[in-house]
Amino acid sequence: MVDTLVYNIGIRLYRTGVSLAAFTGNAKARLWLEGRKNWREKMQVDTGCIWIHAASLGEFEQGRPVLEAIHNKYPDSRIVLTFFSPSGYEVRKNYPVADHIFYLPLDTKQNAKDFIAILQPKLAIFIKYEFWYHYLTTLYKNNIPVLLISGIFRPEQPFFKFYGGMFRRLLKKFNWLFVQNKTSLDLLAGIGVKNVSLAGDTRFDRVWDLLEEAPPVAGIKEFIGERKAVIAGSTWHSDELVLAGWWREQAGRCLIIAPHEVDESHIQQLQGLFPGAVRYSSLKPGSVLIIDNVGMLSALYRYARVTYVGGGFGKEGIHNILEPATYSKPVVFGSVYHKFPEAATLLALGGAISVGHQFAMNREMEALLEDDSLCAQIGQIAGRYVADNKGATEKILNYIQEKRLI
Repeated sequence: MVDTLVYNIGIRLYRTGVSLAAFTGNAKARLWLEGRKNWREKMQVDTGCIWIHAASLGEFEQGRPVLEAIHNKYPDSRIVLTFFSPSGYEVRKNYPVADHIFYLPLDTKQNAKDFIAILQPKLAIFIKYEFWYHYLTTLYKNNIPVLLISGIFRPEQPFFKFYGGMFRRLLKKFNWLFVQNKTSLDLLAGIGVKNVSLAGDTRFDRVWDLLEEAPPVAGIKEFIGERKAVIAGSTWHSDELVLAGWWREQAGRCLIIAPHEVDESHIQQLQGLFPGAVRYSSLKPGSVLIIDNVGMLSALYRYARVTYVGGGFGKEGIHNILEPATYSKPVVFGSVYHKFPEAATLLALGGAISVGHQFAMNREMEALLEDDSLCAQIGQIAGRYVADNKGATEKILNYIQEKRLI
């Protein structure tokens, strides 16, 4: 088929692009390639496992409640976790709940055939956006059940375009699709997809667990002291410019930044924007603290008076706003949020604030930091939103149990 041919060419072009990026010094591209070398020899696994795949770290955290619920309910089952991106694998390669963790080989026909033959999973679970043609086709041909969890669909995706026939056929290779919202459910119904139900977003279950699981972060309480703290997470340079514009007028307050990229050049760039900023790795008293590691952010938000989530001033789109919301903290973010239904909903409820420019940032931050009643009211709405929407994991586990997939 023509669409399959185009897909295969696209996959190979992607591989070429990664190789060129690695050759020119891109560290992530180099990790992407190195992690997939000799993958067949690395896969010494027990067959009959449960295979769970996440594109990157964000998708892993989204699917994590399901993974851990399966581990707890079926302790004798072996779990194999795969990642497409280094940003997921490198952070979670030692995650103790999974028995084996690998990079997912590139989606070619031979790779998929060999991967499934080695693994022989009894169940495959893909998280959110994963629609790999050869893997799904191979699973389907081998009668291996496969689920999509926390799926989300939008009209601009290829499933709903005249040229999206191949992708529409892929949807029917899933045993079941668990989607996040009614919009997704209606879009799929419009193209005749019936193997679908509304379960909600498993991220709500994950972030709700943070209230009990997140450990204290050493030194943060002492660094903040009695000051009002703004904690900015997953920031990009465009966010940091706006934060720096606001910070110039501040005194007697505290700012903690956990940037999305923690390479040395970006940390130095941040220190240029915020003169005198302290690194967490060499913690000492100061007004601005830069978190120069990965994996701390979800526990860090609990210390905030106000939170800021990055990505909303660039093409990236905002990062996870549910993590600060679960602690009943006001959430501020930029204007690029329209692909994130939880952001639109939380804004409509009054539990978040979107700022589109420097003046709005300065105005809203000042209002939240000065008005205790307003800050508490917005934070309570945010926390209640998370509490009201948890439960997707239970629905997915009930399906697995009813269908005896494990």
